Amino acid sequence: MSEKTRCGGLWTEARYRSFIVSALRSATNKWGPKNAALREARVQRGEYVCASCSKHMGATTWRTYKTGKKKGQHKKVKDAVVDHINPVVDPHIGFTTWDEYIARMFCEVDGFQVICHDCHEVKCAEEKAISTKRKRNEKHL
Repeated sequence: MSEKTRCGGLWTEARYRSFIVSALRSATNKWGPKNAALREARVQRGEYVCASCSKHMGATTWRTYKTGKKKGQHKKVKDAVVDHINPVVDPHIGFTTWDEYIARMFCEVDGFQVICHDCHEVKCAEEKAISTKRKRNEKHL
């Protein structure tokens, strides 16, 4: 079991890291260049164009749960996702330093792209596969 050394002995290092990442992600919602990228992708009120597949999309859409307890129920999800062109954590390398993490997270407008929910899921799956492969290789060293 991990030693609890943060927040007066209540949090492990992993919980502390999760808290910091969550706070930083929340702060990006107020980051001007991220909002500017969304404005640049706007075609008309409530409609955006995907930088990956060029599909026109609304800001949000309804999706249906396919598995689990909520199967068949609907949820509202963002369809126009403001995505970092270069991942905040490079899946080939992994986490390096907080300074690099913050610099990559709070990039300028040319570091963001607006992509549809489907393209974002594909991109995330590809990055996760690379990261998983890297982690497996690191275990064997």
